[in-house]
Amino acid sequence: MKRLEDFAGDINKCSKCGLCQSVCPVYKQTGNDCAVSRGKFVMLDGVLKGDLKLSRTINKYLDLCLKCGKCKEFCPSNIDVCRIFETAKYEYSKKHFNLFWLLESRYLFDNFLKISSLVQKLFGRNAFRKSGCIKLLYFRGCVNKVYPKVENALKKILSFYDVQLIEKDFACCGLPFLSCGNLERFEEVKKRNLQLLTDDYDYIITDCASCEDTLKTYMPEDKIINAADFVAKFPKKFIFKNPVTVTFHKPCHLKNIDFLSLILDMCENVNYIEMKDYEECCGFAGEFALKNPKISRAIGREKARNIIATGADYVLSLCPSCTLGLHQGFAANSNFRHPKVKNIIEFLALAEKII
Repeated sequence: MKRLEDFAGDINKCSKCGLCQSVCPVYKQTGNDCAVSRGKFVMLDGVLKGDLKLSRTINKYLDLCLKCGKCKEFCPSNIDVCRIFETAKYEYSKKHFNLFWLLESRYLFDNFLKISSLVQKLFGRNAFRKSGCIKLLYFRGCVNKVYPKVENALKKILSFYDVQLIEKDFACCGLPFLSCGNLERFEEVKKRNLQLLTDDYDYIITDCASCEDTLKTYMPEDKIINAADFVAKFPKKFIFKNPVTVTFHKPCHLKNIDFLSLILDMCENVNYIEMKDYEECCGFAGEFALKNPKISRAIGREKARNIIATGADYVLSLCPSCTLGLHQGFAANSNFRHPKVKNIIEFLALAEKII
């Protein structure tokens, strides 16, 4: 596990060019230079030199980050910004009480998911009993363990394919722990998930963009596929009885949307309208919304206005956190009619016919 001092070279590579300002959703709302990477790097450089302490104030500025990764994408030096901030937060929390670490402990977090999963097995989860040529190892995200609506939709769609769905008791992908700087918990769930891998599968499939992105940091990347990419790779026809209009919000952790046009071509009676700034963050990002509610709502409000302007019946995405963020944005625009929010897999399952 790396220490902050191991990133000294990367921190010093920051030329303070300010390109991060042009893409940072938080900076656009606050105008605060401490909200962007270069401002945080100035503070962390002071910590490494001994001029500053890793204080509560600096940690507060580290929390002022959506972990959207846009600054890294635009950084001329390709600095791995999120890894540096996670390490700094880890070192701060090792010396100071962190309520989120307590909530994320095995005793609270894991047991909550176990109880929720047990309840859903009894009352709310569809079984998938089918053998097939394509072996899919299903990574069930944490939200599905609590509210398996998207999981049930995925299983409905997969029932039309020649697949075998292999289900194992994976732990959380680890993203909530990384975001909070809880690196020890991340390594713990990472180890557990790797132990459950076998060679007897063709793809690891997930219906969450955030899970997909995190798993690719420690699982065989060429084997991981999100459910939308799978549908695009193995096309079917999705026939909707009545015409509907959709738009799409790209989650920050989704690296590409090559599947979107392919899936839309498979849908009958579905019209697509691209929203303004479809790739911009929804402003939720888990703990960010709890620690910075005003900024989170302001970002979500702008996103919601762009969605509403399309007049679409549905806004589609591929991340449960984004689903919450979009609902938050609509709540801030309650005077306007807004579309239904659906995971794209959940939407496809609404088709009257799948052939």
